[in-house]
Amino acid sequence: MTSGAEPRVVALGGGHGLAASLSALRRVTGSVTAVVTVADDGGSSGRLRRELGVLPPGDLRMALAALCGDDDWGRTWSRVVQHRFRSEGELHDHALGNLLIVALWELLGDSVEGLDWVGRLLGAAGRVLPMSIVPLDLEAVICGEGQDDEHSTIVRGQVAVATASGRVSRISLVPADPPACPEAVQAVREADWVVLGPGSWFSSVIPHLLVPELAAALRETSARRLVALNLAPQLGETGGLTPEAHLEVLRMHAPDLALDVVLADPKTAPDLVALERVARSFGARLALAPVGHADGTPRHDPELLAAAYRDVFASGRI
Repeated sequence: MTSGAEPRVVALGGGHGLAASLSALRRVTGSVTAVVTVADDGGSSGRLRRELGVLPPGDLRMALAALCGDDDWGRTWSRVVQHRFRSEGELHDHALGNLLIVALWELLGDSVEGLDWVGRLLGAAGRVLPMSIVPLDLEAVICGEGQDDEHSTIVRGQVAVATASGRVSRISLVPADPPACPEAVQAVREADWVVLGPGSWFSSVIPHLLVPELAAALRETSARRLVALNLAPQLGETGGLTPEAHLEVLRMHAPDLALDVVLADPKTAPDLVALERVARSFGARLALAPVGHADGTPRHDPELLAAAYRDVFASGRI
């Protein structure tokens, strides 16, 4: 990155966590690329995936909406693509943006081109790409209370993983060696910063580390790597996990991954000494900043998160 140039940032994840990160990043730089998980099998996305054999569009739609501007055009189109139909028929609970994305995929025959067209319509401040060019399934090893992997069960599907009763021990992808989206791999290799998280740890963040070409790009890129931690454990996926345990789960799934910065809100990290120790074991420094919403709910405030990203990108530390 040349002096004074805006950083090229790639954000990896899915769902509400990635949307929060993108809403902050578009306030920091005009060069944002979202790389989005494609394993959703529930709701409108799951129905379209099963009926038409397409990538699940929901997380892609949310990423595009998060990159909309704060002017009338951006606010209006963000609401339009997020709008869900309410009826007694087949359209019930479908998001309009999901239908728009899938329509463009069918017309153009190209998932990336279709997303680019939606981005132009919305005036999105960045690009949205799928992490893989084929729909994926999650498989998770679920352990009961006090049990180890030898007394575990395996569940399949993102909804099943998110709602499983027990502790998620490990996840894998089906197929196990999926093809990465070439544009996503290129974006990671050309980035100045790569941001992982926040978001559902097992179903939105870690899957990117299991796509071989994408994982290789993450290891080999000259970009600096930042992990943005969640503000609270997620019931059903990471219940009971400390912030430092979230990092250890990353290491379990990607033992060769190096990090440069771990970003955390000090109010949500009760043992900063332990968190800093684990961050340093990745080669990362721990950056602390208040990024939570003022109402106390475990949601990232876009302005505060943007300020934290801005300081990290400018100096590498807070």
